This record gives sequence, structure tokens and C-alpha cells, in this order.
Amino acid sequence: MNNLPKNEILYIDSFDYSLPDERIAKFPLARRDTSKLLVYKDSIITESKFLHIADFLPKNSLLVYNNTRVIQARLIFQKETGARIEVFCLEPLSPADYGQALGATNECTWKCMVGNLKKWKEGELSKTIVIGENSCVFNAKLLQTEGNTHTVHFSWYNKDIHFVDILETAGELPIPPYLHRETEESDLTTYQTVYSKIKGSVAAPTAGLHFTTEVFESLKSKNIELEELTLHVGAGTFQPVKTRDIADHLMHTEVISVQRSTIVHLQKNLGNIVAVGTTSVRTLESLYFLGIDLTSCPSPRGEKNYVSIKKMHVNQWAPYEDYLEITAFEALQNILDYLDANDLTTLHAETQIMIKPGYKFRIVDVMITNFHQPKSTLLLLVSAFVKGNWKDIYDYALGNDFRFLSYGDSSLLFR
Repeated sequence: MNNLPKNEILYIDSFDYSLPDERIAKFPLARRDTSKLLVYKDSIITESKFLHIADFLPKNSLLVYNNTRVIQARLIFQKETGARIEVFCLEPLSPADYGQALGATNECTWKCMVGNLKKWKEGELSKTIVIGENSCVFNAKLLQTEGNTHTVHFSWYNKDIHFVDILETAGELPIPPYLHRETEESDLTTYQTVYSKIKGSVAAPTAGLHFTTEVFESLKSKNIELEELTLHVGAGTFQPVKTRDIADHLMHTEVISVQRSTIVHLQKNLGNIVAVGTTSVRTLESLYFLGIDLTSCPSPRGEKNYVSIKKMHVNQWAPYEDYLEITAFEALQNILDYLDANDLTTLHAETQIMIKPGYKFRIVDVMITNFHQPKSTLLLLVSAFVKGNWKDIYDYALGNDFRFLSYGDSSLLFR
């Protein structure tokens, strides 16, 4: 269904460009912060090294990054026939909470992608896993299929073994498919940000891969403060837009969580917010629309259990529908009121937000991001941020030896 006004219909072919395979960085640089940095400000493009990024950020900015950590979500099973079945865990279904699912003992159920599905018609897949002095028979059972994803129930009967232990022992880190190579031991370190800590992503928030201790020290010297949030990156981040009309593309849903103290810090620093990566941008901008939803709640502020039963979800077309326009400060205040009324210290929500050209940014002022795939929703977000001037930026990067995609170079964009 096309929920967009007809005069805002966009065609994905307008966001295509030629990306030679040799420009895709297959491996990271030996030192993270020596990557190239493209700076786009006031329609002028310059370049530097990432280790000098503090020199380009306004003093007293608030830099916000995504602290999610990539899990070893790809499990390989070998059938007695010799067939190799790959089960790629996307998100937990039972328990639905990431922490509880990763900490599960004996069983859990996940939404998955399955490789070589035609060889797994029925029955359970099994493998023996040894973890230290413990061992278990680990089973996978296909429950149902919906589109190109599948519900898989995992079981093992050893209460001393948690699901996260199984992933870390038997799972593989799912590096991006466009690297066209197998995961290597080095990826276990290089495909994680230095500040990653909350396990749950199946892809890294790659803009953060350039940060080092030295970069953080330079930010501190410029009085640039730091905040963190969590968005668990799903496999949908790699999904290209396959529909001619962008309005027909279905965005994936991702889980976010933001501490109350972070929201307070954001509210005090509006106008000076620097987001590290598109995942941080999506999370921060989603806060505005969550705040709008709370405005329309019939319960009075301060009442116990204020909107406690409300589903905290941002629809992909929420920014383009009719809604009550409020300030970013008011939206964040509504969230704080909601948290306080329900004795909560953390906001948990889902976002399906689609940020495309014409989007009005409410919270993010500056963005750090890598160079993205043609015809991707991430490129649409970049175009929206730079008011349609993405082609100039990408032409410059292609013409000046910048490396592209997850392990590539980065850009600092001012809107």
C-alpha cells in the first residue's frame, strides 16, 4: 500500500551508482583510525583521516553511539546425508527479549534464515557441542515458514549451558554477504566496535569501527561528551530496495533501548547532537515519534501506569502521515514523563522508521557514516540528511580512492 502523498513518490533507480568490486573493502585497515574521512559541510567537500575527526566537530557537541555487539549468529549443521544446512539467527521469538533469549537454558525459539532449505524438509538437525567440561546435543527444529524467514526451535538439555554459550562456541560471526569471503578469526575483533557490549546484532554498526582509544581522548580534549544507546542491527540492513517505487518497500523492524539519563542528556544538548552511524540516527529520530504518540495518550501525566500498555513502535511511514507537530524538547519530555510514571529507567521500543529524501530531522545535527550500497535504504537516509547532494559526495569518494561499505572509509556529514 502506498501511504505517501503522490507528489513525494520516489523511484529507487534515482539512487543507483556504479560500485566496482575493487572499491569494496574486503578487510579493514591494520589500524582503525587511519581510515580516510570525507567531510561534507556547507556543500563543501574536504578530506582528512578519521583520527583527526575531533578537529571537525563543534566544541561541546554530544556524540551518541550504538553499543550493540554482534553475536556469532550463523550455525552450521551437517546432515547424515552430508548436506550442509546453515541457520542464521535473526531475532528471538520465545523468549522475545534478547537478554533472556541469549541467557536461555534448555530451549528457545528464533526467527531465522535458512541456507540449503530444500535439504531440510523435516526432522531435527543435531550436533554435539562441547563447552569446557560441559557438553550437550544441540537440536534445531523447523516450525514454520513466513516469506523468506523461518521459525526455528532450538533445544539442548544441559541447564549449565546458555544459548549464548552455544553461539560463541559453535556459531560463526556473520560478516556482510557482499564481502564474498568466509569469516576469518580476525573478524571476531575487527567486526566489533571497541565500545560494543550489549549482545544482539547480526551486523555491526560499522560507522563505529573507526573509533579507537586515541580518538576518544581527542574528543575529550575538545569537550565533546559521549552517550550510548542500543539498536540491535538485523539482517534487513543488507536488504536492497527491490521495488521500483520506494513507497512499496517494507522496512525491517529493529529493537531499540535508551536509558533515561541519555534522554535527559539529549534534551539538554539539542542542536549539538552528533550521531555515529545510521543505526544511531534511526534510534534518535524514532524518539521524536514515540514522544508524539505519548502526547496523544488519554491518561494524564503523572498518573501511575501512564500508557504502560501502549506498544512502543514507530511505523515506517509515521514521519509522512498527519500528526501533531511538537518540538523535539517536548517529545523527549513526554518520554521522560512516561518513564517516570512507570518507574522505568530504560525506554524499550521498536522502530521501523523509513528515512527518505524530504524527511525533516528533529534531533540529529551531524552524522558519521560509511559509504553505502547502491539502491539501499541507508543511501536514502544519507540523501535525506544532505538534502539530495549524495551524488556529489559519492562521486568525490569514488574519484579519490575512498574504500566502500562495512570495512571501508567514513564520512562526516553536516546538515
